[in-house]
Amino acid sequence: MGKDLVIVESPTKVKSISKYLGNNYVVSSSKGHIRDLSTKGKYGLGVDIENHFKPDYKTIKGKKSVINELKKETKKADKIYLATDHDREGEAIAWHLYDCLDLKDKPYSRVTFNEITKNAILEAMKHEGKIDQNLVNSQETRRILDRIIGFRLSKLIQSKTDGSSAGRVQSVALKLIVDREREIKSFNPEEYWTIEADFKDFKADLFAYNHKKIEIKTESEANTILDKLTKAFEIESVDKKQKNRQSKPPFTTSTLQQAASNRLRFSSKKTMSIAQKLYEGIDLASETVGLITYMRTDSIRLSNEFVSEAYKFIENKYGQEYTGPVKISKKTENVQDAHEAIRPTSIERTPESVKPYLTDDEFKLYRLIYYRALASIMAPAKVEGTTVILNNNDYNFKATGSVIIFDGYLKVYSDYEETKDTILPPFDTYNSKVIVSNDITKEQHFTEPPARYTEAKLIKEMDELGIGRPSTYAAIIDNIKNRGYVNLVERKFIPTEIGFEVNDKLQECFSHLINVKYTANMETDLDKIAEGKEVWYKVLEDFYKEFEPAVKEAFDKLPKKEAEKTGEMCPECGHPLVIRKGKYGSFVACSNFPECKYIKQEKKEEQIICDCPNCDGKIIEKKTRKGKTFYGCNNYPKCKTAYWDKPTGEKCPNCNEMLVEKKNIIKCSKCDYTKDL
Repeated sequence: MGKDLVIVESPTKVKSISKYLGNNYVVSSSKGHIRDLSTKGKYGLGVDIENHFKPDYKTIKGKKSVINELKKETKKADKIYLATDHDREGEAIAWHLYDCLDLKDKPYSRVTFNEITKNAILEAMKHEGKIDQNLVNSQETRRILDRIIGFRLSKLIQSKTDGSSAGRVQSVALKLIVDREREIKSFNPEEYWTIEADFKDFKADLFAYNHKKIEIKTESEANTILDKLTKAFEIESVDKKQKNRQSKPPFTTSTLQQAASNRLRFSSKKTMSIAQKLYEGIDLASETVGLITYMRTDSIRLSNEFVSEAYKFIENKYGQEYTGPVKISKKTENVQDAHEAIRPTSIERTPESVKPYLTDDEFKLYRLIYYRALASIMAPAKVEGTTVILNNNDYNFKATGSVIIFDGYLKVYSDYEETKDTILPPFDTYNSKVIVSNDITKEQHFTEPPARYTEAKLIKEMDELGIGRPSTYAAIIDNIKNRGYVNLVERKFIPTEIGFEVNDKLQECFSHLINVKYTANMETDLDKIAEGKEVWYKVLEDFYKEFEPAVKEAFDKLPKKEAEKTGEMCPECGHPLVIRKGKYGSFVACSNFPECKYIKQEKKEEQIICDCPNCDGKIIEKKTRKGKTFYGCNNYPKCKTAYWDKPTGEKCPNCNEMLVEKKNIIKCSKCDYTKDL
């Protein structure tokens, strides 16, 4: 009798899931996506535009051997479980596996793992399903949209600007940053003044005259008010109110990225990379286990099992009065509520207990996730707020204070929130209703422009506007940084000249498509496809009818970007030499191309590594055609000695071949000899 085959995306899950399922299962990995759109057909889009945008797929480079190995395993298996990630992208990967491995006549099931723990895996295997074609259609429509917009607009941008790419969501994110920068540049600061009374134990600010809000525009106005004030203030009212301070919901993908940026100074890319590791499994003392649930989610829902376990934990450790209500989502649009929020897989695995097995950054992120989930179902903190109104010749001053009288969820989450008490003196015990200030001062201020976007603020804005999916934010931000469209200065985005240029050209011709509303509506259409309420190819057809004419018009309308001249003349035809951009970077060539194909060869100083062991030449650092570094003899092609790893110049004591550096060790380029670096 054969074994059942379970196919997951990530190879790091294989070890732990194999242990949980036992000897009756073989667990293998697709190592992510196995196929993508080809570059065949019109404009190299990989879709048949005239035939309902039928996609043409090709095997991703390097995945042929993975597919062949999976095919061998499916032939031996009694049943196949497609256990790719449980989001739209994972559903699409499952479909590609189904199609590529030809499973239509094989017994197969679709299963999803919200967490990589033994109980969760075994329970998930009891809930078999089939591939949700609506989710697949939604994801594939997204991919086709991104391909069409990316290919067509990137080609336009490359020919008309110094930019290198454009994208459906990327370009809207850039627009937000550029628009904000222009707001800042056009902002005219306005002067205003404040007046403050300084007492022995507290300070009070002028806010009203005869209980009507007052604004002080000039120093002259401030001086006029100061002349009317004395140092004696009448206590007009003391108002004490008790308020509940509620905890925040557990993390979604978007809020995790925001909090990690603000509290831990992590980039969104770094946050998602660490979260992936925590989800897929960490080697603890006695087991390999996923520490958090799936990290791509829009939902704040917590499972009943987790809530029950967490309530017992809270009661035992802090007391029953610390338990609170479970948060319920008010957001319904675009939420994939089949998922849970991001939470620890077990409340018993406290951050402190697993700290020895985590890197410093893994510990920081796990601790943030753990205590956010725990705090979300703890009792609200009780805060007593005090507001004191003082009167001075009909000018009203205000002092506020607050004291936490019950810490509630702050018992575990105070490290991530401001919890400092502001204590006011006990005014109700004063013998007199009049108190005397030490000093009354004025201060000049100017209104501030809107703040530039930080990574956290940009993610929050995109999430609230419904642009893109939270799981793509890290890649979007990476793109606009790597393309040179923005710089990060003091953790804030500032658009570059190229960023302004690319945005302005796109807005000149595509303002009706590259904007917040259109992009958000497209996300709604993708959600409708996922729900089976829209036909995927009709959404593409409606989009393309509007998009392609605008692209053609833009190619005709926008002037071609003139190449920058170097000041040199072509040695072959006498035309000016210019700087051009190629696949592997900038180069200098003749402006008379294609009639003249002269390219200036840049002479670079050779970096000599060591003597060549096989001739009288030198081993130097070289680059492949694709830019990968290797080390070869400068007598090539006469001598073809070459190494991928950096040679040390020393010979191996075992076989006399060259020793090379690889990571933190010295190893032989031929035999198994190694030594520490």
